[in-house]
This record gives sequence, structure tokens and C-alpha cells, in this order.
Amino acid sequence: MRLDDNRESENLEDRRGGGGGLPVGGRSIGVGTIVLALVAMYFGVDPSVVLNMGGGAPSQVSQEAPAQPGVKSSQDPAEDQAAHFVSKVLADTEDTWGEIFKAGGRQYEEPKLVLYTGGTRTACGMGQAAMGPFYCPADQKVYLDLAFYNELQRRFQAPGDFAQAYVVAHEIGHHVQNLLGISEKVQQARGRVSEAEGNALSVRLELQADCLAGIWANHANRSRSVLEQGDIDEGLRAATAIGDDTLQKQAQGYAVPESFTHGSSEQRVRWFKRGLEAGEMKACDTFAQRSL
Repeated sequence: MRLDDNRESENLEDRRGGGGGLPVGGRSIGVGTIVLALVAMYFGVDPSVVLNMGGGAPSQVSQEAPAQPGVKSSQDPAEDQAAHFVSKVLADTEDTWGEIFKAGGRQYEEPKLVLYTGGTRTACGMGQAAMGPFYCPADQKVYLDLAFYNELQRRFQAPGDFAQAYVVAHEIGHHVQNLLGISEKVQQARGRVSEAEGNALSVRLELQADCLAGIWANHANRSRSVLEQGDIDEGLRAATAIGDDTLQKQAQGYAVPESFTHGSSEQRVRWFKRGLEAGEMKACDTFAQRSL
């Protein structure tokens, strides 16, 4: 990705390397079930659910964010470089969604993105690195332990800077859903249906976030020419690697479609590509589709 000369976001909170902290109440996007605990722990889950299943606190918990926004220098230059990259991607999502919301007669409310190490306090409970990146609507913040990028490369075989950017853009997609009231409607609907039906609604929510990530990539490239050869392939590999079927087969040797909460690898790729190719919000109405 061509982001070297791009600005960094003023909405990044760097809590890496802190200690202490206590959880508070709330809920987050992407509630997992017990059957999908391992799957949910890697991408966009309800932190309080995974915490209860984990039965313990993380060994390292980050403190509140520093007074000044931006990336702090650490003793790991490679990690600092990744942090600056995330900040630039976040800034680019701000520009893209700011333009899209303005064109639709609305004002985009920029979220915060929190970098942390091991664990951190959130308005949705205790965030832990094992959960993977997640968005908390209660405080409108995305939470990311940069160690997840190592997992993305080693465990999921999805290296590359655009794969990392896709992860951020997906979580920002959840923020867009929150601003538009979609997340709240889905959460309310899940409380009125069976677990299997609730999982199906979660899949539609997650696939829409993938599609919104594609919209970001479309607009960012058209406006700022950020994509390079091979970037899209990196994003598609990432989407494939974190499909429910792929993760379940890794964990237990087989997939249980009715327990999916994020969608299959094929579905995640399809909806990311739909947003990327169309670049329009109307292309991402997963709730109006009979077949995903």
C-alpha cells in the first residue's frame, strides 16, 4: 500500500506496555457461542463472553490511554512501524467515510482506535489479545493488539500490509453500522430469535462489515491511489483465512454451518469483493439477500 506520505490519525490511543486495570460493563459487536469460542476469539467478538469462558485475567493489562494521542515509541522498532501504519490506515478510513457520509447528508463521527498489549479495559468489558481485533459500540473504539498481525501471518498464512489494513477497515465497518443504527437493530432482533437464527443475523452483520471494508478500499484507491499490485490478493487471503469454516476445521476438523457467526471463507471473500467493485452502500445490504 502507498501510505508512506499519508497523515496519521489523531484518534489513535497507544496503550501498549501498560499494566493494571479493571473491566466495566457493556456489549460489543459479534457475540460468539460456546461452540464457536475458539473461532470467536480470533476476530470481532464480545469480550465479556470470551472472558467468562477463559476463566482468568490476562497476564498483562494496559492502563488508560495516554493524554496525548498518537503512537508512542517502544523498544520494538518493527512494532512501532506497524503502529504508524495502523494510524495511517485509520486516517484514511476517516477521510473515506467522512466523504461518504457528507455525500449522504450526514456527519461522520470518527472512532478511536486503541493499541494495547495483552489486555485492556473497555466499555464492553475486559479486552484480551486472544480475542483478536474488536469494536466496542459502547465507547465507539476499535481495540487491537498488534500481536494479531503476527498470528495473521504465521497461523493464518495471510501476510502483507493490505491484509492488516483489511482488519482495521472491517472493524471500522462495524463503527459505520453502529452510527447507522444497524448494529442495534440486529442486537434487538437476536434477543427475539433462536440461537441458530441469531447466529445467522450475526453472519449478515459481519459480511456487511466485510463489504464496507471493500467500499473503503474502492474509495481510497480512487481518491488517493493507495493500492499496489498484489494488495487485493492479500485482502482476499485474509478474508479466506478467517472464515468460520476455515477456523472451525482448524480447531476441530469439521465445520458446523448453523453455528457460524462471521460467515464462510467464500462468503467473506464474496462480500469484500462486492464492496470493492461497487464502491456503494447499496451494494452491501446483506439483510435483503436470500442467499449470501
